Amino acid sequence: MRVVIVGGVAGGMSAATRMRRLDADAEIIVLEKSGHVSYANCGLPYFVGGVIEEEDALLLQTPASLHARFKLDVRVATEVTSIDPAAKSVKIKDWLKGEEYELPYDKLILSPGASPVVPPIPGIERALTLRTVEDVEKIANRVNAKPKNAVVIGGGFIGVEIAENLVHKGVPTTVVEAAPQVLAPLDPEMATLVAKEMRKHGITLHLGVSAKDVTATTVALSDGTILDAELVIMAIGVRPDTALAKAAGLTIGTRGGIEVDDFNRTSNHDIYAVGDAAEKTDAIDGSATLVPLANLANRHGRVVADHIAGRATRPIKTIGTAIVKVFDLMIAATGWNEKRLTAAGREVMVIHTHPNNHAGYYPDAKQIALKLIFDPSTGEILGGQGVGVDGVDKRIDVIATAIRGGITAPELADLELAYAPPFGSAKDPVNMLGYIAENMMSGLLGTAQWSETQKYREAGYQLIDVRTPSEYSNGAIPGAVNIPVDEIRARVAEIKREPILVNCQVGQRGHTATMLLKELGFDAINLDGGYLTYSNSPAAIN
Repeated sequence: MRVVIVGGVAGGMSAATRMRRLDADAEIIVLEKSGHVSYANCGLPYFVGGVIEEEDALLLQTPASLHARFKLDVRVATEVTSIDPAAKSVKIKDWLKGEEYELPYDKLILSPGASPVVPPIPGIERALTLRTVEDVEKIANRVNAKPKNAVVIGGGFIGVEIAENLVHKGVPTTVVEAAPQVLAPLDPEMATLVAKEMRKHGITLHLGVSAKDVTATTVALSDGTILDAELVIMAIGVRPDTALAKAAGLTIGTRGGIEVDDFNRTSNHDIYAVGDAAEKTDAIDGSATLVPLANLANRHGRVVADHIAGRATRPIKTIGTAIVKVFDLMIAATGWNEKRLTAAGREVMVIHTHPNNHAGYYPDAKQIALKLIFDPSTGEILGGQGVGVDGVDKRIDVIATAIRGGITAPELADLELAYAPPFGSAKDPVNMLGYIAENMMSGLLGTAQWSETQKYREAGYQLIDVRTPSEYSNGAIPGAVNIPVDEIRARVAEIKREPILVNCQVGQRGHTATMLLKELGFDAINLDGGYLTYSNSPAAIN
């Protein structure tokens, strides 16, 4: 049997190596149009910044090493120009030899990846994109020439990573993002924390505006701003590379990727598609989606190899778990954000917390911000987000695992997680999310979101800030009266009316105060996430 794989890197090489482990005699041919078939594309921005010093560190395997270990026929600088599904063959252009030829297959695996989106802006051809080793070499050469300034168009994962690494190399950098925030998977009150970190390290942000013209030395924005730009990098996203599939008559899905079934077969069952080019199934609502992540591409490759070899496979649904580093912060998300759920008409409950990454009495504890979104009737976890210096990764990984395992929000309280003072707390931040969810779903505690503060003020709620006077003096919600939580009993006569919206700094003292006020006969609810969440939200900033 001959298996031909179009494209290497994560999906293609996972399919090739798994196929070899399952079938010692199959003829496996990998065709890669770039000069490198197996490289760490997620590490490319860090080579630009010098964090990864040697380019060879990015090159995981070579054609020679893959042949030696797996007996793979790997051909680089070899582009598939067309597919003939009826004849079960591909037409190939060998760029090194300048030759064209046809190659028959028994099974064909498409792993072409995704191409950077380059909008039709005048002069945009000057902008560099980042997808391959060849791309990163061009950018690194330009950066090493010490440009006076750089503009990164796009504030997504790649955009913020490349911006950080330009700063590491001493290049004054501006990020332009058409959306009103960086990192679209985050909700705005979480994204604000990232924007602050970027500005703290000298990056200039232009949010809510787009690039409309690129000249030899500048980038003009939609609001009339002209930015000096000796170096321009385009990072507004990627789209599935489906040219071969379309020309071959394969079905393209509703999201613009190659449509595949549970076994990653295309509409032609002798042709499979994996990785960024293939559509995935969303675990939250079952719809088609595009998630360009390496772990999914690797999983796709394994599923395809197993299916070709006749092994049982499991359908893969995605929850889109992702993480990125921005200077001293780690930012992670899983599932859907609140914006998307609201737009889809889903009823949700939301929790914001600001726990320490480990026991507060153990040295060097760092505060993190966590957000959990879940169904108010079933407790189904719909999404989670985290931002912080340390400990965010493992909390989001636990939440992602809970989503996969069908664990509800209140059941997070029941998880037995590893604890010692250097690593966590006896009540881990994930457990605390479960306790709060249980209180909310049972009706024990009513909460309000940062986005609802004005609504509650207009509805006649009295705002009581239960922080200390010094905390209150450093910033408070307009109209809030300061009665510290420990003074509520003694000063209850000062509470002139109800209902009451309570806030503290992060929500914990507010919970205690709310419960006390309810015991005293008042109608009270707590501001979720406290003043800290509110102060980072558009409600406070705008």
